[in-house]
Amino acid sequence: MNDTVLAKLMAIMAAVSIGWLVGRMRWLGEADAGGSGGDPARVLSNAAFFIFVPALMFRTTARIDFHHLPWVTLIGFFTPVVLGMLACYGWLRLRGQGAVASPSVRAITASFGNTLQVGVPLAAAVFGEQGLAIHITVVSLHALTLLSVLTLLVELDLARAAHAHNPLGLRATMRATARNTIIHPVVLPVLAGLAWNATGWALPAALDEVLQMLGTAVVPLCLTLIGMSLAYYGWPARWRSVLGLLVWKLLVLPGLVLALGLWGLKLPALPLAVIVMMAALPPGSNALIFAQRYRCEEAETTAAVVLGTLIFAGTAPLWLLGLARLGLL
Repeated sequence: MNDTVLAKLMAIMAAVSIGWLVGRMRWLGEADAGGSGGDPARVLSNAAFFIFVPALMFRTTARIDFHHLPWVTLIGFFTPVVLGMLACYGWLRLRGQGAVASPSVRAITASFGNTLQVGVPLAAAVFGEQGLAIHITVVSLHALTLLSVLTLLVELDLARAAHAHNPLGLRATMRATARNTIIHPVVLPVLAGLAWNATGWALPAALDEVLQMLGTAVVPLCLTLIGMSLAYYGWPARWRSVLGLLVWKLLVLPGLVLALGLWGLKLPALPLAVIVMMAALPPGSNALIFAQRYRCEEAETTAAVVLGTLIFAGTAPLWLLGLARLGLL
């Protein structure tokens, strides 16, 4: 693998290790800080979810140039990824194991890749400036699409569960689902960004600077948060589910993208190679923020992010070799 990508992976693990040390030494407090059952890792997660991620989502959505998007390439990536995510969610929900939010949390862990910290240096090192441009274009819709779909599903599941324990009627349940889905720290800034985008106005320079500053905090905060979560929650008691999610994320998902792009859409070599490697990325830190938002499967998600990043150092060269054998590199 390219030295730049390896250096980036090492930097990611270093940041995670710093977070783990902070959590292990309890420098920011104990798990029951404040007597409310909270912990510093959850406080940082809430800060990311309610402040920094919304700023990033609004700025990204408000600046998308929808008129010049490579729609066939986007279809080649998002069709198998979203359908695969829904299949994963449906299978887990059918099995009925775990908490109400568990199917959604596990589905996003198995689908949401680390497109920034790992994906950007990988695309730049392997595919050059042209490939990086394609990667960034897909990234602009990545969180918008996956987080919005899973937010709708998890809020619907939670509304159903609340309805089962305290029946309010179908209309009231659907109204509660719609309210909780729209007035949400991910969906609401996306809708606001789309509304701003539709006006055709550029973001004021001062506002753009503030949003950019807040958005840049997402990466370092989330990386240290992974380490802190590992220190506070520990490793999961059972590894079978974690390994299953990683097999899906690192092997099955990029295979689906490759099959559709190669034989279905017949994409050109460079866009196809870029989206295959994007699908092959390890789980991203947004999956952990999502898990902590709904207080579900935090230890499992943390383990999947850490272990997936380490395994990716071995699976990425295999995918690159396969793409080269197919004449796509």
